[in-house]
Amino acid sequence: MFDDSAEWLAEFMSDYGSEMIATVAVLVGAIVAMWFVKRAIHRWSSRVDRKYVASDLHTDRERGQRLVTLTNVVLMLVRVVVWAIVILTVMGIWGIPMTPFVAAAATIGIAIGFGAQDLVRDVIAGFFILVEDQFGIGDVVSIGGVSGTVEEITLRTTVLRDLDGNEYHVPNGHIVVTTNMTQGFARVVADIGVSYSTDVDSAMTVILDEVTAMADDPDWSEAFLAAPEMLGVNSLGDSSVEIRVVAKVVPEERWTVKREINRRIKNRLDAESIEIPYNYLTVVLQSDEG
Repeated sequence: MFDDSAEWLAEFMSDYGSEMIATVAVLVGAIVAMWFVKRAIHRWSSRVDRKYVASDLHTDRERGQRLVTLTNVVLMLVRVVVWAIVILTVMGIWGIPMTPFVAAAATIGIAIGFGAQDLVRDVIAGFFILVEDQFGIGDVVSIGGVSGTVEEITLRTTVLRDLDGNEYHVPNGHIVVTTNMTQGFARVVADIGVSYSTDVDSAMTVILDEVTAMADDPDWSEAFLAAPEMLGVNSLGDSSVEIRVVAKVVPEERWTVKREINRRIKNRLDAESIEIPYNYLTVVLQSDEG
């Protein structure tokens, strides 16, 4: 039994030994090539993280996020190309005719094209999202009816995580309108209501002075991209005069800045004895005796 097996193995190696060695060499070469590519991309990503993602400048962080996103997609495409070349090379080594496979692949491709139109649409949309830099990893966006921080972008889906920690997977082909809240710059719009008995001009001066003082504060100055601007009386409400002030800020700081502006203005108006009106509720208790 063992003699028969040894004889069969010797005959097989005699007939196909060169093909086996070539196949193993191709596989080993592909694995080594992918190892070098992954190592090079990893080192590149590390440099991007140090130079851009960890930078104090918003423009550098945006560039770093985009480079990280594109790097992940490039690595995926390299894997597909390398293994496609390996398969075609091995088929050539073993003398397997490619024409029937090409015809079969074309037929399968047509069938898949009709049955997977959504998948093709998702991939094409994902490609344009990356090329056009509509948003990147780390951006806060609103897409597909949900809002959150972009955690991952692939050619098929975009992964978001909202403030509550919920994770959303949005197919790229379903993204029609995208709102990017952390690209370029953001504006904080603060509407403050004061009573009709207040001197509006004085209130506007006090509010602008407080927001400007915050912009000049060393702890907050880096969050502001320009001096705050007083737009004036925005509306005359039922019980208050609404004053609007705006500030151009670093996008990811917009919510923190807005909360701090509200806190400072509330304290300043209290100190200046400027009333912020609110609705009163009167409760009338009626007994059974009338």
